[in-house]
Formats: sequence, structure tokens, C-alpha cells
Amino acid sequence: MPQFVRKYTSKLFPVDTQLTIVILATFGYTLLLFLIGVKSDVTMVRRTGKKAFAIGFLSPMVPLAIGMGSRSFVARFLADGQKFPIKVVVAIQSLSPFPSIALLLKDLKILNSELGRLALSSAMISELVSVSVVSVMTLYRIYKEKNSLGRVFTDVGLFVCFVLVVVFIIRPAMVWVVKQTPEGRPVKDIYTYSIILVVLTASVFTHWVELLVLFGAFIVGLAVPAGPPLGSALVDKLEPFVSGLFVPIFMTINTSRANFRTIFFDSSVYVYAIFLPVLFLAKLAGCMLPAFICKMPFNDAIALGLIMSAKGAVEMSSYSFARDSMIITEQTMALMIASIAFAAVVIPICVRKFYDPSRKFAGYQRRNIIHSKRDGELRIVACIHRTDNIAGIINLLDTSGPTKDSPIAIYALHLIELRGQSSAHFISHQLQKKTSYNQESYSANVIVAFGQYERNNPGAICAQIFTAISPCNLMYEDICNLALDKVAALIIIPFHRKWDIFGSVESEDQCLRVLNCKILDRAPCSVGILVDRGLTERQASCSVAMLFFGGNDDREALAYARRLARNGSIGLIVVHFVATQYDGSNEKERLLDEVSLKSMDQNKHVAYRVEKVNEGAQTAMNIRRLVDEHDLIIVGRRDNVEYSPQTVGLEEWSEFPELGVIGDLLASVDGKCRASVLVFQRQRHMIY
Repeated sequence: MPQFVRKYTSKLFPVDTQLTIVILATFGYTLLLFLIGVKSDVTMVRRTGKKAFAIGFLSPMVPLAIGMGSRSFVARFLADGQKFPIKVVVAIQSLSPFPSIALLLKDLKILNSELGRLALSSAMISELVSVSVVSVMTLYRIYKEKNSLGRVFTDVGLFVCFVLVVVFIIRPAMVWVVKQTPEGRPVKDIYTYSIILVVLTASVFTHWVELLVLFGAFIVGLAVPAGPPLGSALVDKLEPFVSGLFVPIFMTINTSRANFRTIFFDSSVYVYAIFLPVLFLAKLAGCMLPAFICKMPFNDAIALGLIMSAKGAVEMSSYSFARDSMIITEQTMALMIASIAFAAVVIPICVRKFYDPSRKFAGYQRRNIIHSKRDGELRIVACIHRTDNIAGIINLLDTSGPTKDSPIAIYALHLIELRGQSSAHFISHQLQKKTSYNQESYSANVIVAFGQYERNNPGAICAQIFTAISPCNLMYEDICNLALDKVAALIIIPFHRKWDIFGSVESEDQCLRVLNCKILDRAPCSVGILVDRGLTERQASCSVAMLFFGGNDDREALAYARRLARNGSIGLIVVHFVATQYDGSNEKERLLDEVSLKSMDQNKHVAYRVEKVNEGAQTAMNIRRLVDEHDLIIVGRRDNVEYSPQTVGLEEWSEFPELGVIGDLLASVDGKCRASVLVFQRQRHMIY
């Protein structure tokens, strides 16, 4: 078998091509470190809390202290003449590299969860501590090899000069590039190529001063202004072929260098078998101890410790450079590569076992409009994706009739897609925290609009503005977390389609549709999907229709309509669709419906009408007669209703299940509905 492996290995990787492939792989890994620097948020260090700082500091220091302190103990188990590179192994195994942790969180899709944010903040602190320790160890090695303290000071001085050049020359030059790029236009290719040339020059310089070739690329990456236009342009152009081509080549080359035939089961192997788990447990303890002190749940603390122990390309490259420098043997290289591969497989599985981000959205309270105090404060989370969402939300709030006796607390969340960075952000503009993203400029329209709306309605409206910058597939985390923290009764999300003034579809965002479906599945409170067809352009008086069929969602929509009835400028009609022949099923639901409708029937400010139908086609005809008479139509989603005679046959034509049968009928192109639509789903998840 070894002969067979050697035969085909020599054909796949001929000796005369090894140097070329290694250079290509190193070039790719250099660009990867540069991209990681571009995506990193240095300001995260200033904003890190005590918990993240303690975890980030103890994560590398505890295993480093235990590993270095056990050198004499390890020496007892080694046979005469055997050497164990304990300094190198301990230093690399103690790392919690930011790139490896960010990639793991991205793969697990918990990048912007509470645990993910804590892990990223801790990883940034850990990275600073690790880089400092590695730099000191490198300078010590140079001193031992050259036996010259002057050479050490020379290297340190040159490196400090390099950092100053990056901060005071390269960084301002990149800011100038951003200013020279018109808004909405791409960065010129000449600037991109110049930055890549600077990255390669910086890498050569740091290699010349006897530091790692990767330091230069990473530091230049930190100097790039994050986000669009420059940071995101570099990521968009470089990441596809770096992650898709160069990194796989780099990983393949390093793995192929591991010669597992050099592993002999002698005393040194048994030392590795004991020593590596001890370092892993020490690292786990270093992360879990501050987490326990901060009263983090046990499962979450274990998951955090596992995430901080993740291994990947950074550790593999470190062992590869150590092997090239003849610091470690082939046997050590093979054992370490095997341990990295084992950790890369096992750690994600264990994290999924211990941490389920969806479970935290299930609350212990009833968070819906029905169970809110009738004259109390109504708390609403409003999601803003585009500037044209602002006017629709504000107009809907006006329609809701906020007063000093019955106020509305609005939490406006501006959602921005994460591009060109690794770490997600959640900013409360009340706290006036600024980051490298300059969120105030991104959310200026939202801040001004809702601030003015609050000032125009003193005592009736309390507005708080937030900005969330995260990947599209994870935005639901920010929305649900905010609703959970603020004990909101309702989340309002815009529909993914946009219409022009003539009623034709102007644009359609499928990513937004997927996000809406995730919110409906996980929301800790009730949800309303707003299909805005020009509610922003209505006059002071507004005609609203509430279509009632029965069920939890319809009763939630009715509770919202009851609140609208207090607004004197609103003309509200409740249309109750009743089956011609009642089959006697769901008697409990029918009684609950009657209790809810009774208060509306007796309300002199509300028009109440019963429509008897026997099938879905008749219902559709009646609804089409209503749509042109009203500005806003309120319906329930009714997704959990198993059978309803009033809507039989309409399910087959449903295009948007997230709106329910009736909401889909009103939002479809064939419906020719010019009225805006608000579709309600009552709170689904509760812990009883």
C-alpha cells in the first residue's frame, strides 16, 4: 500500500513542480491574510466588554502557561536523545486565530448571534495577545541565532517604521481613493492593482526584517477602509479565486507534506497523545471560567470554548513554516496535521450539539396585540431595508392612531447587508457609538425621519433607531433579538415586491422574501407583513377594511383593527366571511371568534358586515369588489387553519404562502388591487 501511494503521489506532485506550487500557495495565503485584515474591524477592540476581554486574554494564556510549565514533566516520558518541540507546539495550539473562528461562525450560520458576537470580540483580543507573544518569541529566536541585541533592535525599529508608513501614508491614500470614487460607482481597476502591489511589497519587507511574510499583508489589510466602495470591491474581486483556488491549493500542499509513515509508536507519540488533550482542556477551561462568572448557560459556555478552540488554515500554515525552518520534525508535522483535521471535523458537530440559536426566540410571555393592554403602550419593531420603506411605516403608524393615553413605542431597525467585513454589527443610535462603517451616514434618512416623527407627536410616539449590518441570511437574528429584548408585541416587515404608481411590479427581492419567511418561522411575537402600494400618498382620511374569516391570526388582525377604530380620521369596516353551511367543526375556535367580533359589532365607529360564501371562488369575487373602495386592507395569514370552506380552491393558485391565501390573493398581479395590505401572524413560539 505505501508503494502504491508513493507511486501516484509522485505523479500528482512531481518533484520539479513542488517549488512552483508552494510559491503559488504562499501567494494565495498571503492574499487570504490580506482579505482577513480588510474584513476585520479594529474598532471592535475598543468596544469589547469585560467578558470578551477576559475570554480573549485567558484563551491563549491559560494553555500557554500550563504548557510551558509542564516542560520538565514532559521530559520524564521521553527516551534518551528524543526531543519534543514543546515551545512551538504550545504556542501554536494556544492560538485562537480570528480567521479560523470567523470562518467557523460563518459556516455554522451564527455569525451575528449573541454567542457569535461574543466569540468574534474574544477572538480579536486573543489575536492581539497571540501576535504579541509570537512576535516576542520570534525576536528571542533571532537574538539566540544571531547573538546580537543590536540586530533585534534594528528589526523592531524597521517594523515600527513600516507600521507608521501604513498608518500615515498608505491609510490616507486609501481614504483619498474612497473620496475620488463617486457614490454608486465602482473603484477604478488601477487603484485595486496598486493596492495588491503594495500588499506584496509589504510582505517582502516583513520577510526581509525576519518576521513572518504574512504580517505585512495583514497589517495593510487592516488599513483598508471597511465596506463600500473600496473594502467591498477588494473582497468581491479577490475572494472568489482566493477562496476557490489558492486556499484549496495551500491546504492540499500542506496536507500532502504530512508524511504519516514517519509516525512511530514510541514514547514521543504517547507524549503527544496526552499533551494535546491537556492543552485543549486548558484552553476550554480558560474560555469557560469567565463565561461561568458572567452567568452564561452551561451549554453556551461549552460551545464558546469549542469555538475558541477551532483549528484551520492558520495553524496549518504555522506548522508548515516551522517545518521549513527545521524547528519541528516530520513526525511532529504529521501528528499536528492529523490533530487539525480531527478538530476541524469534530468541533463544528459539537457546537451544533450544544448551541441552538433558535431556541432563545421562544419567550415565556404572550407577546401579541390581543394580550397587550388595551390602552397601554404598543411596542413595534419596524424593519427598514430601503428608504422608500420609511414613509410607508410612518403612514401606517399614523393610521394606528397613537395618543398620549395609548402611545406607540417604535423600534426602527435599518438593515444593511454585510459586505467586505467578517464581523456583523448592531448599533443603537441612542448610545451614539461610531464604528469604521460610519453607520450614521448610512442610516441618516431613518434617523432624521423617525426623529422628526417623534417630535411631531410628543408623548404619543417614542422612537428608537438601530442599525444592523449582517449577512442577508442571518438578518432574522438581529430582528428577533431586538423584538425579544424590547418585549415587542409586533414586528412589521416590508413585502419583497415593490409596485410603481401604475400598479405594475417595479422590483422583486428574493433575498428579502427568504428573510421574511425566516422571521415568520422564528419570531418571538406577532408579525405583520406590509404590502405597500402607495399608502404613503393617501390623504388625511383613510378607508380601512378588515377581512375576517376566523382563527388566531384573524383575531390578532382584529385586535389591531380595534386600535385603529380610535382614530377619528379612519373609516373602518369589518367584513365577516361566513360559510353558508356550518359543519360543526372547530366549535372552540368559533366561540373565540364570536367573542372577538362582539366588541366590534357594538362599536359605533366601526361598520360591520357579514358576507355568506360557500366556496373560494365566491370569496375571491367579493374581495375584488372591495379592494378599490379602501386604502388599507387588514387580513390574517391563517397558515395554521387546516380546512376553511370560505377559501376552498384558492390554495392551488397561491403564489406567496407567507401571505396566506387571502393575502396572496390581494398581493397577486391578477388581483389588480391598488390598496395596501397588512397581513398578520399571531405569536407562534412560547415556552409553557
